[in-house]
Amino acid sequence: MDGTTFDFVISIFIVLGGLALFLLGMKMMSNGLEKLAGDRMRTVLERTTSNRFLGIGLGAAVTAVIQSSSATTVMVVGFVNAGMMTLVQATGVIMGANIGTTITAQIISFKLDTYAPIIIFIGAIMHMAFRKRKMKNTGFIILGFGILFFGISVMGTPLKEFSTEPGFQAMLTAFENPVLALLAGAAFTAIVQSSSATTGIIIAMYLGGVDLPFETAIFIIMGSNVGTCVTAIIASIAANRESKRAALTHVIFNVLGCAIFGILIAMFPGFLVWIQDTFSDPARQVAMFHTIFNVTTVVILMWFIPQLTSLVNRMLPERPSKSAVEKHLLYLDSTIMQMPSIAARQAHRELSRMAHITLGNLRNAVDAFFANDAEKAESVLETEETIDYLNHQITAWLVRLRGLKLNGGDIEKLGMMLRTVSDVERIGDHAENIAEYVMLRKQGDIAVSDPAMSELREMGEAAVKAVALAIEIFENHDEARLGEVDPLEHRIDDLAKRCVQNHIQRLKDEICDPLGGVLFTDMVADLERCGDHATNIAYSILGETMWDERRHKLLKVADQLD
Repeated sequence: MDGTTFDFVISIFIVLGGLALFLLGMKMMSNGLEKLAGDRMRTVLERTTSNRFLGIGLGAAVTAVIQSSSATTVMVVGFVNAGMMTLVQATGVIMGANIGTTITAQIISFKLDTYAPIIIFIGAIMHMAFRKRKMKNTGFIILGFGILFFGISVMGTPLKEFSTEPGFQAMLTAFENPVLALLAGAAFTAIVQSSSATTGIIIAMYLGGVDLPFETAIFIIMGSNVGTCVTAIIASIAANRESKRAALTHVIFNVLGCAIFGILIAMFPGFLVWIQDTFSDPARQVAMFHTIFNVTTVVILMWFIPQLTSLVNRMLPERPSKSAVEKHLLYLDSTIMQMPSIAARQAHRELSRMAHITLGNLRNAVDAFFANDAEKAESVLETEETIDYLNHQITAWLVRLRGLKLNGGDIEKLGMMLRTVSDVERIGDHAENIAEYVMLRKQGDIAVSDPAMSELREMGEAAVKAVALAIEIFENHDEARLGEVDPLEHRIDDLAKRCVQNHIQRLKDEICDPLGGVLFTDMVADLERCGDHATNIAYSILGETMWDERRHKLLKVADQLD
């Protein structure tokens, strides 16, 4: 290898190293900003309304703060998957994210590479010296910012040398074809999953002195807007139908933006000349085009959000809806692991769903018992399999979520839900027992006396009412209704005692079938235990300390009664 070839190879590695530093700096800056403001930004996004202008504004603001349209879009896909945001709301936020991401290009277009070492020094000192999380994250952001510009400075000299090479010039000539430039921008962005990185590299080439044709640069940038959709598509793969629609909306919006601007450029070629005449610095020209392109696309398409969502709904029509009691999770999936701030809420929604399924199963089991309906009892047994599945899945997710970085309140909620899921599952077991009693009555022709059935009916209604009340309190965190719980539990306990006493008397009077009597006492025990579990569910909202105090108090009372 001669000296010239060796120098060329070294120059390639210098460019690749500078590019790596640039991408690393951008990633560090984005991650640091998201850590610093991510949870607050998610809260802001979560509260967005159906007002398209507010959604666009929020999307732009959040993306400008966290410096990543991909991160914003992934958050939106997660919110849509969780049922916390509609497709119309998501569309507005996605449009706004395209505007917010242009801030990155504007920052990079400033020639700050000379100051990169001092910026890196300040960021490193802040990140290592400060103990407060906020200051450490701020230092991390500054460090990333400095590394980004240092990467630009590293690439500068070899890129300028490459620009004189015939092969490099031939490649640039090939990219003068707008379609090839679009495809190149889309492909590179799909690989690095950041349109800001693609735009930044184009600007870095200008800052390094590469004579890249302006028309080629703008079509690469337009293509990058399509390539960045890959992140949202990946995030939606394991999500529900509505999330896939949100990702498809992102794709269609960006493709339409490229088509619209391609037509505008063809119709008004003086527009590009105007940008070049207005802004003398090539790097600034690219940054301004990026901003104008995204803002103009949003201004044009925001009036067609209803039509856009309607098109997406037709392209991805609703599949036949799954039964509400099928073995699947609705609100817990891998996407929430990226959003700890909403993880506890989603787990709560999933547990509430399980609780409602269990309540329905208890109600059906009690109805089946009094109607002696074997078919309905069989459906109860089938649904119990779903309840068991949900119990195992939710418990596993709650354990996983406890490993995330959650605040104290969310950790307390997870602990409360771990206790509650057990109580809900036990109510499901008692409903299963009651359904099996129906089968026993059918198979053995077991008779239960009319007085006994009347007592069981009254107790069954009270038990179902107690479970329904507990689920309402748990679901809505309604402490005001806790006063209704104890009287209802005492009534169930009194009914249970009266049932047992009356049953003993009926046995003495020989007006009760012995086998029917065994079934009767088992039924009383199941209904009484349902009342106990319902009370646990209701009082779980008070937190672990108060829940334990109440449980110890009840155990002490029980010991005294014994």
